[in-house]
Amino acid sequence: MHIQHIENPVRVIRRTARISCQVVRLSDFRLIADEILDLSADGLRVGPADPVFTGEPVIISFRAPGFRDYIDAEAIVARVVHGRRPGETRRDLGLQLVDLDRHSRRLLASFAKCLPPAPPGHRPGVFRGMLREAS
Repeated sequence: MHIQHIENPVRVIRRTARISCQVVRLSDFRLIADEILDLSADGLRVGPADPVFTGEPVIISFRAPGFRDYIDAEAIVARVVHGRRPGETRRDLGLQLVDLDRHSRRLLASFAKCLPPAPPGHRPGVFRGMLREAS
C-alpha cells in the first residue's frame, strides 16, 4: 500500500510597511504606484494604484529605511484590489516578485524581520456587520 504524504505549505508572513517606492509598468514605464503597504519574502502590496491588469509585468524600486542599498526587482501584478469590498478604501496591487537577486532577497528578509505582522484582511464570504440576528 502506498501512502501519499501531503506537505503543509509554509505560510508566508506579511509585514506591515509604509515605504515610498516607484512601481512602473514595463510596457510604457508609466508610474502606477508609489507606496509599499505590506511585504513578504515573495511579494508586496502597493498603492494607491492606477488601473492595471492582473498578469502585467512591472518594475519596483525602493530603499528600505535604515538600509543604504536600493532594492530593484521585476514583479507581476498578482491581484488588483479595487476598493469595493468592506474595509477597502482604494485601489491597491498585490505584486509577486519574479526576479530578485540573492543580495536583494537577503536585504528584504532582514528588513522584514524588523516589521510587525500585517493584520488579517477581509476574507471573501465573511461580511462583518451585515449579519442579521435570527428571529
